[in-house]
Amino acid sequence: MNMVHTEYHDEVALIKLNRGTTNALNLQLINELSESLHKVNQDPKVRGLVLTSSNEKFFCIGYDVKELFNLSKDDFAVFYRAFNQFCLNLYTVPKPTVAAVTGHAIAGGCALTLCCDYRYIAEGRKLMGFNVVKLGIPVPYLVNCILQHTVGARTTRDISDSGEFYLPEQLLSMGMVDCVLPVEEVIPKALEKAQSLGALPQKAYAIIKRNRVEQVEQQILEYLAEKEQSFIECWSSDEARKLIKDAMEKF
Repeated sequence: MNMVHTEYHDEVALIKLNRGTTNALNLQLINELSESLHKVNQDPKVRGLVLTSSNEKFFCIGYDVKELFNLSKDDFAVFYRAFNQFCLNLYTVPKPTVAAVTGHAIAGGCALTLCCDYRYIAEGRKLMGFNVVKLGIPVPYLVNCILQHTVGARTTRDISDSGEFYLPEQLLSMGMVDCVLPVEEVIPKALEKAQSLGALPQKAYAIIKRNRVEQVEQQILEYLAEKEQSFIECWSSDEARKLIKDAMEKF
């Protein structure tokens, strides 16, 4: 069964995460997302993209910790580098992108939303944030760079240091999301936004977006290999292994 499902609404591609209820990220899901993004980017008929979930409970819970915990250090590195590459590709794709967040977007799931140009979230108890410091690992460098560019250094500090999750109205005030909507309106409004942006002259839009993201991309690429290695070492540390194992047993 495919972990990613793509629908087409006029000139907008709707990519749905479809791996159970939580859409936990493993290498197969990242590879399928990468293939879907490449296909959409290469299709001249597609002028916009919406990323969402096939259910309303979770947009994405983040890394599949139970699966990744048992990988060798080298195999985890393959996953982690693939995750970063997909995030960078999504962040820099020259077409408008909107995250339609109908459920919780946790850690790596929150990262995916940040790589989109706009974020629409459902009202109610739909949580976003990064709890990773409580598991003994940092917010990934790539994600930290994008988060700082989105909400500023001070808010990024608070989000990263606290490891807390935030409700939609808090996220809106922080600048993490652009719109809070009734759940049934999230995907339609996201499609509408992608459609309206996609109707703009494509070359001009692509340049505008490039001007917005290229400095962040350069910052990421300058240190990415070094920062990936430090994350992998942290993930593999005795402290993180114990905290992650405790968390798995708890949940």
